[in-house]
Amino acid sequence: MSRGHLVVISAPSGAGKTTICRRLQTSHPEWRFSVSATTRPRRPNETNGEDYTFLTEEQFDAYISAGELVEWEWIYGHRYGTLHSTLVEALEGGEALLLDVDVKGGVRVKGRFPEDTTAIFIDPPSMETLIERLKKRGTESPETLKKRLDRIPEELAYKKDYDHIVVNDDLDRAVNEIETIIMEVQ
Repeated sequence: MSRGHLVVISAPSGAGKTTICRRLQTSHPEWRFSVSATTRPRRPNETNGEDYTFLTEEQFDAYISAGELVEWEWIYGHRYGTLHSTLVEALEGGEALLLDVDVKGGVRVKGRFPEDTTAIFIDPPSMETLIERLKKRGTESPETLKKRLDRIPEELAYKKDYDHIVVNDDLDRAVNEIETIIMEVQ
């Protein structure tokens, strides 16, 4: 059995990384999705264990203390992280694993597993489009929306650390481009 591969997909909030990952999984159910852990509250449309593993602050601290997170980050007042065991299982099981993670987390995963990771940065077509997408989601309070908008320049600065940059100006085209990248590295 061949070794698996980690596919990191990162972007500023609202650039479409989660939508792209879902589309990829619909076309390729054999590509597993890495479920991140978080301390943020569950949104009404989210399922624990499918969208995220929702943890208390104490549970998250225990994972950190035990060294069980490959990466973790404070984002908008909550913590998000990736379990080491999930990545190792995928690699040893010969699976392609999609990771929908923030830009810093993506760089950390690539740093820990450089030979096994392809990092893809989803770039918005413009700042105006990105802001419009964030507002249309309707999931953010005005305060959280401002925090997300303020963080965009920092997030965009990380794209230089990624193997591929895909502009999400057309969802079908972006998904097809990423699909091609993944198929080439498998």
